[in-house]
Amino acid sequence: MRIGIFTDTYTPYISGVVTSVVTLKKALEKMGHEVYVVTIAVNGKHSYDEKEKVLRVTGIESGLYKDVKISTIYPLYALKKMRKWNLDVIHSHTEGSIGTFSRIISKQYDIPLVHTYHTMYEDYMYLVTKGLFDKPAKKLLEYLTTFYCDKMVSELIVPTKKTYDLFKVKYGIKRDIHIIPTGIDIKKFDKNKYINDVYKLKESIGLNKNDFILLLVSRISSEKNIEFIIKNHNVINKKYKNIKLVIVGDGPILEDLIKKNKNENIIFLGKVPWDQIPLYYQLGDIFVTASKTETQGLTVNEALAASLPVVCIEDESYKYSVIDSYNGYIFKKKKEYIDKVISLYKDKELYNSMSKQAEDFSSNFSQERFADSILEVYKKAIDKERISLFDKIKNIIKGVKK
Repeated sequence: MRIGIFTDTYTPYISGVVTSVVTLKKALEKMGHEVYVVTIAVNGKHSYDEKEKVLRVTGIESGLYKDVKISTIYPLYALKKMRKWNLDVIHSHTEGSIGTFSRIISKQYDIPLVHTYHTMYEDYMYLVTKGLFDKPAKKLLEYLTTFYCDKMVSELIVPTKKTYDLFKVKYGIKRDIHIIPTGIDIKKFDKNKYINDVYKLKESIGLNKNDFILLLVSRISSEKNIEFIIKNHNVINKKYKNIKLVIVGDGPILEDLIKKNKNENIIFLGKVPWDQIPLYYQLGDIFVTASKTETQGLTVNEALAASLPVVCIEDESYKYSVIDSYNGYIFKKKKEYIDKVISLYKDKELYNSMSKQAEDFSSNFSQERFADSILEVYKKAIDKERISLFDKIKNIIKGVKK
């Protein structure tokens, strides 16, 4: 099968969407499929990587985040290149400019379009509205979301029931929706691969063997509720000085958080190289998060694959990843968060049991299972397009006879 993946963000950026796209591309290629990526250029003008089959179109700053760019809706040089690909199916991972391009190409060349909805945009509306006209803005968002994700696609994929409920319950969409959690390359997060490297990394950032590390890998932005983790870490540190918090990631509030938090037991590592992310997970003993704006919490699945018990806030996005008291804990209030962290710190036997169960449970998120599920949706979309084309031909024939 010849597959075109359209996404606004791709490597070297680090995000859940990028991880999902890269994982899918590699898994499909291992199965023998040809996968092309259309995305926005990080710097400079458009380019095409023949070996990796990645077409980058010129992008400009969007004005939202420094990493978020937009492209022209119909780049002719990209169209010229794409004509040679003879795509069987298009898979869009964005509602942005590249997503619009994918819908135009799908319509123009009768290529079935599958779309994955990754982002709960209602949680990000404040970036645009600044608190003004929230209600009409959300109604407009609902209209645009249903138009892009319902009216213009052959098949719709969401990563969790949380997102499924957004479309079915809140937006009232009647169509079939496929729930397919993003897969991960589990082998990349195997702790046994990094024993020597993680020791050197810990030494380089001032950690020692007696430190117990709470790890957070995230975009550093307000909606991720990182302040909750930091505030409660200060409480934990009043009694347990060797419990340290390591935060990996970049984002618009990183510098502000660094300025406000001078606790030497809170370490901000900022942006790290994409291919080094699995190593950085090995720094942790526990993975922590208080974000309620995730569509699926992909970093939680990666942490489980790295054998880290997870302590996360109660939210639908983690429902199928964290089994309370099995591979981690789910909390509602700050006292529960603090108590759960300390219990794992103090009880070595409990910790070891949860660590092993975290690793075992991560097999549910294998990239092979992910790709198999996606392929089934592709086949359904292609079959639906063939039926539609056949119906069009029949109608043309009927018109000629008349």
